[in-house]
Amino acid sequence: MGSKKGIERELIAPFSIPYHGIYSGKLRRYFSWRNFIDPLFILLGLIQSLWICVSIRPNIVFSKGGFVAVPVVVAAWLCRIPVICHESDITPGLANKLCLPFSRYLCMNFPETRQYLPKSFDPGRVRVTGSPLRASLRHPDPERGRVFLGFDLSKPILLVVGGSLGAQVLNQCIWQSLNELCARYQVVHLVGAGNLNSDCSSKGYRQFEYLNDEYGECLCAADLVVSRAGANSIFELLSFKKPHLLIPLTAAASRGDQLVNARIMGEAGMSLVLPEAELDTSRLINELTSLENSSRWVAAMASFPDVDAVPVIVSLIQHTAHS
Repeated sequence: MGSKKGIERELIAPFSIPYHGIYSGKLRRYFSWRNFIDPLFILLGLIQSLWICVSIRPNIVFSKGGFVAVPVVVAAWLCRIPVICHESDITPGLANKLCLPFSRYLCMNFPETRQYLPKSFDPGRVRVTGSPLRASLRHPDPERGRVFLGFDLSKPILLVVGGSLGAQVLNQCIWQSLNELCARYQVVHLVGAGNLNSDCSSKGYRQFEYLNDEYGECLCAADLVVSRAGANSIFELLSFKKPHLLIPLTAAASRGDQLVNARIMGEAGMSLVLPEAELDTSRLINELTSLENSSRWVAAMASFPDVDAVPVIVSLIQHTAHS
């Protein structure tokens, strides 16, 4: 189940999975005229969710959070259908906070999330599962990544993940720094949908809007990574033990979760962090130079558990559905 116009419908289309689109409203913490309209959409979404739950009687609901999940979770609880939620970020989002009272278990990526849960939430209902990784990320081949990129072993490979939300600031800095970067590295740059820059080209530089199955191979081939500080991105970097520089989104561009993610990973010595306000060519090069002595970062990341979250979560789903 997902929103009527959400990208999730397109993402699962190749797998022939039945999709139920519902109305959803955004739960904003700031003033907007849509705050007066969205409660109606949330109510409509709840009615639709109740109808779907009664009609198909699922054994269990697994929620990944997001605003569209709230009416689904409440409807499942009203129908006595068990719910499992998953929280990616270190600090739970508003949607998952609202879903917690109606859920049987909460799965999370990082053990640090425990300290941000309500004291009333039973610790016995918490499971640190990690994040499910795509099959292409479980057993990638760095050589295939280099071949795909057309790169060799002459220089280290730098992977820059601009993402979609807030990609422009990071992308602009990379493009402005391209001569300096390409003198030291072979650069693969994920710029986000619609952000390709035809004016930027250089030997040893490849840019893509995004990568699908090839992403695991390219990440495995990379020596250093520059990324935003989204929880799933961090989880992948720690799983691959890749020395990385995090440039978190500012609080003005997000709810501040990336700032918390980056701060905690930085304090643990697993990530190097550069605030966006301090980002320029000089600082970028200096921070990447610090990362080149990768043994320090790899040693810190060695303590991060290498767990395949998929069988762990599937086992919990099966146990809960049949209990």
